[in-house]
Amino acid sequence: MIKVVVSSPKSRIERYGIKPPEGFELVYINNPYTEDELIEKSKDATFLFLSLSPASRNVINKLKTVKLIQSEGAGYDGIDTEAAKEAGIYVCNASGVNKVAVAEHTIGLILASLRRTVEADRQIKKGNFEENYRDYEVRGMRELQSCHIGLVGLGNIGKEVVKRLKPFNCKISYYDPFRKPIDVETDLGIDYLPLGEILRKCDVISLHVPLMPETENLINKDTINLMRKDAILINTARGGIINQEDLARALIENRIEGAAVDTISPQPPHPEHPLLNLPEEAASKLILTTHIAGITTEAFKKMQIIAWNNMIKVLNGEKPDNIVNGL
Repeated sequence: MIKVVVSSPKSRIERYGIKPPEGFELVYINNPYTEDELIEKSKDATFLFLSLSPASRNVINKLKTVKLIQSEGAGYDGIDTEAAKEAGIYVCNASGVNKVAVAEHTIGLILASLRRTVEADRQIKKGNFEENYRDYEVRGMRELQSCHIGLVGLGNIGKEVVKRLKPFNCKISYYDPFRKPIDVETDLGIDYLPLGEILRKCDVISLHVPLMPETENLINKDTINLMRKDAILINTARGGIINQEDLARALIENRIEGAAVDTISPQPPHPEHPLLNLPEEAASKLILTTHIAGITTEAFKKMQIIAWNNMIKVLNGEKPDNIVNGL
């Protein structure tokens, strides 16, 4: 039997009807887990199939039989890719499989933020119908077609967001450390702007970059201070891209109009997390979801197909797809 250590819930692996290859034994580990627990579970394992779960250098150095660490989704920031490379272990992700799901969620958060949908829902359930209606009359709302949208990052997800924004007839600009060819910009109908200009000019700023040393705390008090007071910040990437304390302070001090984030840091958050302890007025300007942007049925099916196919390739002496650690 080929042993695979899986950190996804058993119910999720079985829900979609994508059966693992014949001869595979799936051994589940509760998530979160300790390093010692993962090391113990991984004895004699050939593969690790991890869902937003860490694999540190200490763990990887003790993996004597593992040939591949497969991330369930696109993110792999908890896996020490350099240690895995040194150990000759492939690290692969499922890049692009949830791009449509995340793009759809991004559009939903943009619209909900512009129309203050969550705030209205909270107020009417508290019995404040008239007060909330009058507040809408006084403060007004913006239509998406009148907004300048700035995307920070134009990878697979960023491009899908552009496709879904186009029917709204809004202006779209982007920043990416690696600027795209002019013909790509022309085909998508978008403009390139330096990051500082994105922050200064755009009504909505949406983050679509991976978490790495260069992007950690990319959005902080200094970059927030560049934004317009009526700007809305969207994050469906990784929580660590935003300094959590600085965002909380910006909402309290009315430095920006609002924010909607699918990912916070740490995850799960501790009870004292600054974004969970905002005063009511600041909290009304924040939409939180529990890192659910990419977990659609369609995305999970694709993730499992990629994972099992990669494991078969490794067993056959072939290189797997979506290698992220340079092997």
